[in-house]
Amino acid sequence: MVYSIFKDREHAGKELGKLLSEKYRNKGVIVLAIPRGGVPVGVYTALELKAELDMIITRKIKIPWNPEAGFGAVTIDGTIVLNPPLVERLGLKRDEIEELAKKVIEEMKRRTKEFRGDSPPPKIQGRTVIVVDDGLASGYTMVAAVKSIRKENPGKIVVAVPVSPRRSLSLVEKFVDELVCIIISDAYMFAVADYYENWYDLTDEDVKRYMAEYQEKKNW
Repeated sequence: MVYSIFKDREHAGKELGKLLSEKYRNKGVIVLAIPRGGVPVGVYTALELKAELDMIITRKIKIPWNPEAGFGAVTIDGTIVLNPPLVERLGLKRDEIEELAKKVIEEMKRRTKEFRGDSPPPKIQGRTVIVVDDGLASGYTMVAAVKSIRKENPGKIVVAVPVSPRRSLSLVEKFVDELVCIIISDAYMFAVADYYENWYDLTDEDVKRYMAEYQEKKNW
């Protein structure tokens, strides 16, 4: 049986920030949170580190006949990462994948406008970027985010998450300079939600509220 470790995403963000503090506090890093669930984690990680906070929007590409599951992920700039064995089993063709990804990108553009308005994306060239989510599931969404960020020539990419199965860390670590995870699970049946006492799906309004909270609480 799996027991919750974190009270909520805010608690997880504070714990992650403490773990990263010695190395990255007041070092001019930028924290990029993956919405929606990664945003409260990112807010409290960034507050602990006295770091700039922004978002990297990426989403899974859903299996058409099973929208709860995905076979890969895509970012708003069109970076696609696929799970090859699953794609082969599903029998999806390249043009089908591209069409599904296009629909996801359109949704991400709407979400970006909702979250950012007309504000430009952050400048990350040469900087240390810490990418945060509330946990890894398959890891493909994180890999898509990292590949997209890498195009902007950051100085260093750190992925930091509260919890992940070991197999997903093995996937992600190939693409990053540093990987930080508080709880590493070897469970065959894994769900990020199992490690949180208070788990719920966030809305776009929740994301905007947390980003406003960061602006109110930062004191540097």
